[in-house]
Formats: sequence, C-alpha cells, structure tokens
Amino acid sequence: MMKKKFLCIGITALVMSTCIAGCGSADKSSMMTENAVADSGYYSGSGDLYVNQESSAAYDTEEVAEEDISGDVNSEISEVAEGDASDSETTDSRKLIRNVSMDVETEEFDTLISQLEAKTKALGGYIEDSYTYNGRSYNVYDTRNATLTIRIPSTALDDFLSAVSEQSNVTSKNETVTDVTLQYVDLESHKKALQAEQKRLLELMEQAESVEDIITIESRLSEVRYELESQESQLRAYDNQIQYSTVYLNINEVEKYTPAAERGFFEKIRDGFSDSLSGVGKGLVNFIIWFISSLPYLVVWGIIIAVVVKIVMTIIRNKKERKERGIDRKTQRAERKALKKQRKEEKKKAQDEQTTEKEES
Repeated sequence: MMKKKFLCIGITALVMSTCIAGCGSADKSSMMTENAVADSGYYSGSGDLYVNQESSAAYDTEEVAEEDISGDVNSEISEVAEGDASDSETTDSRKLIRNVSMDVETEEFDTLISQLEAKTKALGGYIEDSYTYNGRSYNVYDTRNATLTIRIPSTALDDFLSAVSEQSNVTSKNETVTDVTLQYVDLESHKKALQAEQKRLLELMEQAESVEDIITIESRLSEVRYELESQESQLRAYDNQIQYSTVYLNINEVEKYTPAAERGFFEKIRDGFSDSLSGVGKGLVNFIIWFISSLPYLVVWGIIIAVVVKIVMTIIRNKKERKERGIDRKTQRAERKALKKQRKEEKKKAQDEQTTEKEES
C-alpha cells in the first residue's frame, strides 16, 4: 500500500512539475522535484523503512533535465523579447507569416498564366488552388479571368511579386504580416516539457510492479502523448505558413490597362468619348454576332408565330362570315314577314270589296 502511495505521489509531483516547466518557472519545478525525491522512501511488507536508490537517482536526473529545459525556454523567450538586439538577430529569431492579395490586369491572358506557372515552379512554390473563367465566344464584352492561390517560399516572395508586377498591370495590392514568434516559442517550450514528462513516465513504468500502478501511469502517458501530438501538429502548421507565403492572385483580361496616374479634365472627356465610340462599335458587332448565331431560333419562332397568326385570322374571318350570314337571314325573314302581311291585307281588302258589292246588289 505504501509503495502504491509513493508511485501516486511521484506521478502527481511529475505532472505538477511539468506544468510549471511549461510556463518557464525553473525554480518551482526544482522544488517539486526535490519534494518528490524526499518522499521516495516507503515501507516494505515487513515494516522496515528503506529508500529506493534508483528512484532517487532518476528524480535527480529529471531535476537536472527539467532545469535545463526551463533554462533553454527562458533564454529563448528572453532572446525574442530582448529589445536591444541587433536587427539581423531579431529578424532571424522572429516567426513571420506573410500573405499577399493582388488584383492584376493583362492583355495576354494565356501568356501570363503560363509565365506565372513557370515562375512559381522555378522558385520552388506550387499552385494550391485555381479557378479560370473562359467567357462566351460570341460576346465581345465577355472576357476571361482567373483566381489563383499560390504558395511561394518566404525567401522568394519578393522575387515572385516583382515578376508579377513586370508581367501585368497591378491595380490593387494588400500584404499582411503576422508575427507568431511568441506563440511558436510557447508551443516549443510546451513540447519540450511534454517530452521530458513522457521520458520520466516511461522510467516510472519500468519501476512499477502492480497492475494498478501500471494502468495509472499508462493513462497519464496516453494524455501526454496526445498533447504532444497536438503541439507538434500546431508547430507543423506554423512551419508551413512561415516557410511558404500565400499569394491570392486575381487576374482579369482587358483590352487596355487601367491608367495608374490621375487624369485631367480634357483627358477624361477624350477617354470617355473614345470609350463611347468603342462601345457603339462593340454593340453593333455583338448584335450581328447574336443575330447570326440565333438564326435557327429565329426561324423556328417565325414559323410558330406565322402559324398562330394564320389561325387567329382564320377564326376572325369565319366569325365575320357567320355574322354576315346571320344578318342576311334576319333580312330574309323580315322580307318574308312583310310580304305575308301585304298579302294578308290585299286578301282582306278583296273580301271587303266583295261584301260591299253584294250589299249594293
């Protein structure tokens, strides 16, 4: 039982000392290690007190290693924070992430894309993402454009930006520089502390005898390894962003470059008039292209419209004829009715005359 208690105390002291070492406190870490060594005596099964010399030696070694790690971390942080250091030393110790966003114009779209691909490959970079829009072939106004995400070694970034400026017309440029030195140093110090703790846990694993002690040590060892992998993953991500700068490049195809200098009043009038004439010409060309390319649709729609118009005209003509025939029938009925009435009146008149003659006779 006392042996188990010793191992638990040792593991607890080990975790606490690792946390303190990760924060850069070497003195407190040494005190925790000395307390762990002082508690390294335990009772055997017969009740006699004795000291495990191997554990004491291991803790002494761990104390020295921990002091070295803390000293290295403190010295590294002080080097970064030192304000009186020379410019060259400050530049070398800093961890900088550079990102650049650029909008450029080109009159030779395919040539520029090929040149950028060749330049990227020559400088040891690569194209991470690309999107190209080729436009529609029958519209003069539709031009091509491309969006590229390029990763360039940070040491060759300035050469690449100069090449882009020489081969195209830069309309906008935005560069951001992020200093991650402190975050990087903190991750490295934490990584060293975790590596030291992992080494000590492995040494304790060799000295453990009971199953419960082994399970306890393995549980903490798994946590340490998981944290260590996380720190290494973040460091690798930082290394990738530091060593390779990111360039977001938006390329637009144009017929003439946007002027960089401010234009005067008459220059604006001249350029506006020229643009208007160019627009009229392009409009006529686009109309001709559209009309010729749309002839199949126009023919089909012309036939459909002609058939519909013919059907409508036929319906209107038939309706008009029926209406005219209806008027004729009404006229005929009125004439027959009038003739019948006339005959009836003549017949009545004849009867009246006969009656009058009989009365006179």
